[in-house]
Amino acid sequence: MKVYQTKEIRNVAIIGGNRVGKTTLAEAMAFHGGVISRRGTVEDKNTISDYRDIELERQQSIQSTVMYAEFEGCKINMIDCPGFDDFVGEVIGSLRVMDAALMVINAQNGVDVGAEIQWRWTKKMNVPVMFVVNELDHEKANFDETLRQLKHYFGGSVMPFQYPVNAGVGFDSVIDLLQMKLLKFPVGGGKMVVEDIPAGEKDKAEEMHNALIEAAAENDETLMDKFFEEGTLSEEEMIRGLKLGVLNRGTFPVFCVAAKTDQGVDRMMELVVKNCPTPDESPAMKATNGNEHKCNAAEPFAGYVFKTTIEQHIGEVAFIKVCDGEIVKAADLLNTTTNTKERISQLLVFAGKNRVEVEKAVAGDVVATIKMKSSPTGSTLVAKGDDIIEPTVYPEPKFRTAVRAKNTADEEKMGAALNEIRKTDPTFLMEQSKELKQMIISGQGEQHLNIVKWLVERSKIEIEYYAPKIPYRETITKSAEAMYRHKKQSGGSGQFGEVHMLIESYYEGMPTQQKYPIRATETYDLPWGGKLIYNNCIVGGAIDARFMPAILKGIMEKMEDGPLTGSYARDIVVNIYDGKMHPVDSNELAFKLAGRNAFKEAFKNAGPKILEPIYDVEVFVPADRMGDVMTDLQGRRGIVMGMDSEGEFQNLRAKVPLAEMNKYSTTLSSITSGRASYSMKFAEYQQVPAEVQSEIIKKYEEENKDEE
Repeated sequence: MKVYQTKEIRNVAIIGGNRVGKTTLAEAMAFHGGVISRRGTVEDKNTISDYRDIELERQQSIQSTVMYAEFEGCKINMIDCPGFDDFVGEVIGSLRVMDAALMVINAQNGVDVGAEIQWRWTKKMNVPVMFVVNELDHEKANFDETLRQLKHYFGGSVMPFQYPVNAGVGFDSVIDLLQMKLLKFPVGGGKMVVEDIPAGEKDKAEEMHNALIEAAAENDETLMDKFFEEGTLSEEEMIRGLKLGVLNRGTFPVFCVAAKTDQGVDRMMELVVKNCPTPDESPAMKATNGNEHKCNAAEPFAGYVFKTTIEQHIGEVAFIKVCDGEIVKAADLLNTTTNTKERISQLLVFAGKNRVEVEKAVAGDVVATIKMKSSPTGSTLVAKGDDIIEPTVYPEPKFRTAVRAKNTADEEKMGAALNEIRKTDPTFLMEQSKELKQMIISGQGEQHLNIVKWLVERSKIEIEYYAPKIPYRETITKSAEAMYRHKKQSGGSGQFGEVHMLIESYYEGMPTQQKYPIRATETYDLPWGGKLIYNNCIVGGAIDARFMPAILKGIMEKMEDGPLTGSYARDIVVNIYDGKMHPVDSNELAFKLAGRNAFKEAFKNAGPKILEPIYDVEVFVPADRMGDVMTDLQGRRGIVMGMDSEGEFQNLRAKVPLAEMNKYSTTLSSITSGRASYSMKFAEYQQVPAEVQSEIIKKYEEENKDEE
């Protein structure tokens, strides 16, 4: 393969809803780009994109697949992305490094849920979009309705570059509004035939052509002047203006294809080459220190690891976007993210399951390498300097569950298998929670975690999901005093320690208690949030100073295993004001146990309360489903904080207890037919209502009784 220069490279993410033909389109592009000599199909399970076992079984994309095509002197790097929102991390990671998105729309169904959701990500990430209306050869294809929906959902800047003459069974012709010609595409591929526009289509074509000219002229002052003077623009001038519009998200082209029968794909690729921004025309990749990487081949090498996969027979593969300079085989690089040195043993270019070795790649290109020591997804590799390219921001998890191996002997193997998945999927999180005594995994939805289960069990490790515990916190609402005497005699020296304490509810700016003079204060920011204030109020040597740390240790042990539900306790002031010692039997263990039990007694008399984690939840919901979504959130003890309109959607903001969000993604999908999306982020801890607290304590006591 030749070394493509920056201006000869185009980078596109192929996105869209599920089953709209993204993989089929990518296959046809690879065929036209000379990467494969025969087109496979999803049904025959022989495409170069969906080649993983899980994808072959389900006949849908689960991971994004990096591919390329060589076309008209250019290299088109493309990433075939999944359509389900559960795998949105793959889409986000791809949009971060591609210069435009090809949004595939099925001409039978028009704009679907996946298109709406992924459009919002392109908008948020400021990625240019070109629409590809696919399956125009289907008997139910309706281009005019699809175009109407595109303009309705995505605005008047959606501009058809082509429109079909005979959509449906027998489709083979489009009017190309740039060339102002009729293009005929033989079924099954082959050289397209260029003809004059039929008389019956001329008026419609002229009207749409003029709209394109005006759109092109609006993006360039020189073109605008020429348009006013001459009333028209050449095809080359139109493309120049429209390309500027594409880059600035002011123009969204619409192309027409039937990917399965390979009709219109070559012309679409030609238009992609002409209208897609080159890497050096796209916004720069920014570093955390403020530097920018603008795909300048003359600069020292800088690259960003945007994806990691584990491939059969070769192991871990790191995909790299070359952000500046050039990368060569056997190069010695520094990973500034992990501060480790890496040697590039091989440089590979992937086309799905196929790959070829190359010697070099320049700024803007996408390559892969293997056998990296420590360069996970999100790493920055440089030839020199200390830049760290800003990592891709992925959405917070929306679905969590506890997991365990059915055979306890497989727990370690299960952890290793989950960790391998974590390496390749930044939206999958796992944690062995010391607090909850559970392995907690989380992801973007129920289907996401079902795929995780499938991947683990493929390794012959049977696992099961079960309800995750909620990380409650315990605190107090008033003051209380208690004393505890620990006395144990068993021959020889015994154990003796007596502790008197006053505990109070801590809050910022609270007054100091005046009942017992404070001799010394220690303040602890607890690892699980909140504070512990430990006051020594001992006078007259009732407890020797050397036993005060032991008392604190006993208190901390009980705070880690709260008196109500075993949850962490927080925001408490402890005043040790009296006690007794024995000249022989007093020791640290005795005072630790006395402190622990005195705290437990005082806690139960201090108006104990359970705090629950509250999350900020944002739901992006169609306006016509707003009432149903609000009713459901209120049924989950949610409090609506506000809402904003965005077209036909509402952005609903609410505060909802984590305990009520279990399987919310599944419910929301059911309520809105999959059209809504949401995000959630931890906000704060709040007291649970009294009736809920009673249920929590009762459930905890029952579970503990069963364990005993």
